Amino acid sequence: MTTLDPVAVFRTEAAECLEAIEAGLLDLTHQLDNKDLVDAVFRGLHTLKGSGAMFGFEALAAFTHHCETAFDRVRKGEVAATSELVAAVLAAQDHMRALVDQLDADHGDTGHRLLAQLQAAVGGKEAAPAAVPAPAPAAVCEAPAKKTNNWRIRFSLPANSMANGTNPLGLLDELRDLGECTVRANTSAIPPLDALTPTELHISWDVTLTGEQDRSAIDDVFIFVLDDMELSVKEIDASASATAAPVEEKAAPAPVAAASAAPVPPAAVPEFRPVEAVPAKREAPAAVSQAKAAENVRVPAERLDELMDRVGELVIAQSRLSQLASASTDIALRSVSEEIERLSGELRDTMMVLRMVPVATLFSRFRRLVHDLARETGKVIELVTEGESTEVDKTVIERLADPLVHLVRNSIDHGLETPADRLASGKTEAGTVTLSARQAGGEVIISIKDDGRGINRERVRAKAESSGLIQPGQPLSDSELLQLIFAPGFSTAAAITNLSGRGVGMDVVKKTVEALRGAIDVVSMPGQGSEVSLRIPLTLAIIDGLLVRVGSGRYVIPLSAVEECLELSLEEDLRSRGRSFISLRDSLVPFLRLRDLFRTGTKPDVHQKVVVISTGTERVGLVVDQIIGDHQTVIKSMSKLHNNVATFSGATILGDGSVALILDVGHLVAAGQQQEAQLRVAG
Repeated sequence: MTTLDPVAVFRTEAAECLEAIEAGLLDLTHQLDNKDLVDAVFRGLHTLKGSGAMFGFEALAAFTHHCETAFDRVRKGEVAATSELVAAVLAAQDHMRALVDQLDADHGDTGHRLLAQLQAAVGGKEAAPAAVPAPAPAAVCEAPAKKTNNWRIRFSLPANSMANGTNPLGLLDELRDLGECTVRANTSAIPPLDALTPTELHISWDVTLTGEQDRSAIDDVFIFVLDDMELSVKEIDASASATAAPVEEKAAPAPVAAASAAPVPPAAVPEFRPVEAVPAKREAPAAVSQAKAAENVRVPAERLDELMDRVGELVIAQSRLSQLASASTDIALRSVSEEIERLSGELRDTMMVLRMVPVATLFSRFRRLVHDLARETGKVIELVTEGESTEVDKTVIERLADPLVHLVRNSIDHGLETPADRLASGKTEAGTVTLSARQAGGEVIISIKDDGRGINRERVRAKAESSGLIQPGQPLSDSELLQLIFAPGFSTAAAITNLSGRGVGMDVVKKTVEALRGAIDVVSMPGQGSEVSLRIPLTLAIIDGLLVRVGSGRYVIPLSAVEECLELSLEEDLRSRGRSFISLRDSLVPFLRLRDLFRTGTKPDVHQKVVVISTGTERVGLVVDQIIGDHQTVIKSMSKLHNNVATFSGATILGDGSVALILDVGHLVAAGQQQEAQLRVAG
């Protein structure tokens, strides 16, 4: 059994908390007067601070406290939420992430510099929290600002709380931050020494608190352990607070040193009816919380990858069993083989669903990037996302992150104009960058579109000719010309900046997409903008394939790309020599003879088959000798020696142990369309 590292668990949860804080801040940029967003950011900062203190991330807790205090002042209406404040906390959030990831690293004076920016954003009053008696945040109170409340707090934690990472001293420190406290420990439940387990907690506490905070601020202190602990909170009058300590001293003869002197009773405090949180009444919320937690299980990604490998091996073994059963006359063996084939197929489908994640997890990262680039370039930019629910294999999502960063930066730097230029050309002041995703067969198409100036084709050609990529005056189609922007070292930028100019980004995009067996399409209209579309396979693990034979070799065509299969007689084959087209419902579809393409040196079968495949709106036929049938294909990557063979996207192991190559549909369709264009020119 694997024991989870509490610090690793905290880092995972802290990353999610930081993402939520960042999303709230970016939303707040557009709605500075939205109190719900302010509260959400405040709660996120409070959660991060409290959990950081519990797990020993003291520097994180101390730094986050200042940001929390700033947003607490916004909640109370003492300062207004401004774009400068949001920018300062966003920058501080990056430092928080560094404090989480690198606990013992030397971060220099970064923290002091960021706190100075935060202080300036809130009007120069943020630097004083250390000198204020009650620096920690409190919930907004409807009572007068200076009203003093007196509270009697009794709490005890589960015996295993220390082992789970809960530090009661941190809770007591947070209570002291709320006001003047008298803390007494009840040690009556501690067992004899011979029965004592050092890792278990048997102490409870009685705290008298005097301060300006209300009940919700006290609940916030215990927000992480509220469901598992016993907590009693009563509001008392001044005389009761003065006598509370001696009464409890009889029950708890071993006091912990008090944090401060006894509280001074206020001049006049109205009498309140005690409000008590009975532990028994908390069982229902706890049960609901546990039920919700049981619905979601956090699993490390490497375990999913390992399970995917095992499922792949099972699929290969099942294919071997099916082949043996088909050659046998044993009815029982065939029945078992069919049952295992069904179960392995269901297991494969379930496993694929587990690996699929929505592209919203990818698109959400670019809100911060666009926000920062807008401030850096002085442009007004609106980010629009579409199709966020489209699901893609998690490996594809991970590999697409960097290419999309380069494409978004390129759209903003090269594509979008400055506000003045946009207004002069009759456009709105704000430029739009649209990220969209949609599924098309076995592919997902992710597009990055802007409404900027478009790609200057003359500059692209001039740069390509001066760089030696093409010969001067060399004829190129519009698609071929636009594809030049992905050449290594290619850039039309006049000068190197922080955003672009080195000619590296687009080259990275092309290499990554090709490694994913994908393709890139570019469309650009002068003065209207550009659109770059990435066509990526939905999964890189297991696919349904159509197993075919060409000569003596067997190949796999991804089933999601197959439209239909036709028979090509020998007479029709001879008639189409020199004009490789087939008439399909009043339209001509070009086809490729795979036997000639692969140079098998064999004679064609009498009854050849044409497998019509497509990508998007383009179609092409593949002439094969035999269609063997469908095949669950476990994709294995090609060796480094075969990386440059564009016709194949991978390989798979068949049931008899032999290897079948997987055809690259995108490359074959492009080859068929190129052949069609050449024949049309020749004709």
